[in-house]
Amino acid sequence: CNFSYMQILQVSEARLAAREEYNRNHQPSFTHRQNVDRYSNNFLLLPSSKRRFCQECQQLLLPAEWEKHSNHQFLCDITTAQLKSPSQLLYPLENKKTNAQYLFADRSCQFLLNLLIDLGFRRVLSVGTPRLHEMIQSKASQEEEFSVRSLLLDIDFRYSQFYTEDEFCHYNMFNHHFFGGEAAHETCRKFLYEENGERVIMVTDPPFGGLVEALASSFKKLMAMWKKTEKEDHDNKEMPVFWIFPYFFESRILGFFPSFSMMDYQVDYDNHALYKHGKTGRRQSPVRIFTNLTPSVIVLPEEEGYRFCTVCQRYVSSGNQHCEICNSCTSKDGRRWKHCVLCKKCVKPSWFHCNNCNCCTLQKHSCEKSDAGCFVCGKAGHKRSACPSLSHA
Repeated sequence: CNFSYMQILQVSEARLAAREEYNRNHQPSFTHRQNVDRYSNNFLLLPSSKRRFCQECQQLLLPAEWEKHSNHQFLCDITTAQLKSPSQLLYPLENKKTNAQYLFADRSCQFLLNLLIDLGFRRVLSVGTPRLHEMIQSKASQEEEFSVRSLLLDIDFRYSQFYTEDEFCHYNMFNHHFFGGEAAHETCRKFLYEENGERVIMVTDPPFGGLVEALASSFKKLMAMWKKTEKEDHDNKEMPVFWIFPYFFESRILGFFPSFSMMDYQVDYDNHALYKHGKTGRRQSPVRIFTNLTPSVIVLPEEEGYRFCTVCQRYVSSGNQHCEICNSCTSKDGRRWKHCVLCKKCVKPSWFHCNNCNCCTLQKHSCEKSDAGCFVCGKAGHKRSACPSLSHA
C-alpha cells in the first residue's frame, strides 16, 4: 500500500474515496481458494506445452485466458519442476521497506535446512522466507522419508497460485494481520501445535528497511500463539526462532528479545548485489542469524572458515579473534577487531580514538565540536538514540 499521510492532518473525503477506488482496482484477480482450484483441477492436468505464465500479470494462464494476455510477455512450456520453485518464476519485489524479496542463495538455504534437521525440528514456520519453504516442499514431495513440514506466511499473494491454504497464509508481518481472517489464523495455530514430538521453529527474513519495533511486536504475538497451544511444558519457554537480519541491528533486536544472540554465519542472497558470501572487508554480507537457541548447538561449516571458540562456547568466523580483555569474540562484520583501552571495548580496525569526541570513530569525521547536533533536539553532545527529550517523551 503506497498510501501515506501526516497524522496531525485530517484526510479529506475525496482522498479517502480515491484510496478506496485504488484498492478496488488493485485487488488480486482470484481468491486463494479459486487459485487452488485453478492450479489443482486445471493447470496441473495440462500438458507442459499448454502451460503458460504471464510475466506482466505474474499469473498462471489457462488456455481460455491466452487471448486476453496476447499482448503480454509470457513463458511457455512450464515444467513441474518450475511449478515447485515459484520463486524462480515470480519477479522479486525489491522495495526495501515493504517487500524486499531478496531470496536466499542455495548455499544459505541448504545450510539452514540441514541445520534445522540436525537440531531436530520437523515443522518450520517460514515467515517471509519463500525459498526455504519451497525447498522443504520440494524435498517432501520427492523423498518419502523426508519428514519436515513448512507453513509459509508472506505478504506476497502471488504464492497462493502454487500453495494450498494449509501451506500458505497471506500475512503482513508488520502488523500481524492474516488476510484470510480467522480461518488463516486457525491454520497457523494448528501448525504451531506440537504433536507427536514434532518440534516447531520460526524462521523469518524481514525487509531490512522495516521498523524493528513493529516486527518484534508481530513475532511476539506468533510466539504467544505457540505458547497458548495445549502443552504444559511451554510455560517457561520461548518458541525457537531464527531471525535473519543485518548485524548492525543487534542492539535493537536484543532490546526486544534479551534471550537472543547473534551467530557469525553470513547469509547471502541470489538477487542482491552486495549481500554475497566470500567477499572481503566491508563487501561481506552483513546479514546474520539471531536466535534464542543455545549458541553452542548452532554448528557452522568449518569448510567455510568457521571454528569453535571454547571460551565463548560458540562457532565464530575465522577473522573473529577472542579478546582476552573483553573475554569475548567481539567482531561483528567478519574482520578482526582491535581493543581500545580508553573506550574499554573492541572496535572496527578502521576506527581510531578521537580525544575530542572521547570515543573511537573513523579517522576522517566531524568532531563533536562541529555545529552538527542531535536530529531530535538539535543540541550537540549526544546522538538521536540518547536524546534526553526522546527518553522523556
